[in-house]
Amino acid sequence: MTGARITVVGVGAPPLPPLARQRLAAAVLVAGGERHLAEHAPQGVPAVRLSGDLAPAIERLAAADGPAVVLASGDPGFFGIVRALAERVGRERLEVLPAVSSVSAAFARAGLPWDDALVVSAHGRAPAAAVSIALAHPKVAVLTAPAFGPAELARALGDAERHLVVAERLGSGDERVVEGTPAAIGAARFADPNVVLVLDPSRPGGGRSTVWPPRGPTRWALAEEEFDADAGLITKREVRALALARLGPGVGDLVWDVGAGSGSVAIECARLGAFAVAVERDAGACERIRANAARHAVALRIVQGEAPAALADLPDPDAVFVGGAGAGLPAVLNAVLARQARAVVVALATIERVAPAARALADGGLAVDAVMLQASRLRPLGDATGLTAANPV
Repeated sequence: MTGARITVVGVGAPPLPPLARQRLAAAVLVAGGERHLAEHAPQGVPAVRLSGDLAPAIERLAAADGPAVVLASGDPGFFGIVRALAERVGRERLEVLPAVSSVSAAFARAGLPWDDALVVSAHGRAPAAAVSIALAHPKVAVLTAPAFGPAELARALGDAERHLVVAERLGSGDERVVEGTPAAIGAARFADPNVVLVLDPSRPGGGRSTVWPPRGPTRWALAEEEFDADAGLITKREVRALALARLGPGVGDLVWDVGAGSGSVAIECARLGAFAVAVERDAGACERIRANAARHAVALRIVQGEAPAALADLPDPDAVFVGGAGAGLPAVLNAVLARQARAVVVALATIERVAPAARALADGGLAVDAVMLQASRLRPLGDATGLTAANPV
């Protein structure tokens, strides 16, 4: 070991464990948040307050001429300071004494298992991924930040049907747990630190989990028969497979499906962990999308309206699939490209629109490739087997 030991103490319900108290008594430097320092730092020992940019505090800890202690909430190896310390001083200098994590404690207070939950942090990070995950998944824990607390999260969920559990200052004497709808939580005020559980009452789950985080679906590019579609107006599974490969939907992503039709692309993206917005102008198609989403047990936002106008108030996407813009394609692409998505996939049935679409995407700063995809499916032909070709896309 090079350099003095740094002990990271997870602070949970009082009192601190004996070993943590021993390390504090021997420390030449103590770092922590204002509340933890006030409660646990020994008198007369130099203290460093942790807030915002951690780099200066970590440099002081690295240079300490004797043992140092870092006070952190819950389990400091779970979305905590252990990662940054290990990267700077090496894990050989670290001793970690964890307490129960705030996420584990929050689920315990709610009387819920959490081996089937997803956990996301909005602390020091853009909150968009946290919102997308909370909308897409049935059981989510969100580690909040002062600028994005329970009320801000609740308001960002909009009219989604969710039940929220806010657990604040867990393990302290003024611990509080509040449950309610997004509207109720959005109108309330809460103390830091806190964690929010976002639960979808329509998808309670209940199956036994074998891995954590929960694994994704075992198959995708589902057969057309697994969706209700009007007169066969659906993105064929072979096209969907290539579109999904180019979109790359995953946990934390927001995907637009523009001209959604049956909603098959949006639903496939949701099954792979993304939150999807299906934009469709036809009211009957919107009802079919809603039924298809329920059939596949995924949460979607369905926007009835015609693009590009229907896109104006949507949050910025990570990826976009355009499958039904018709003659309005140039205007739709202009609106999509203004949002700087990492990937845009356009499915076209007529060759005349390919070159203009490719030029628009390239002018929008994307690296473009174009593929004509034509698949033939095996069909019984008497005692033999024949091939039936699908229309090229």
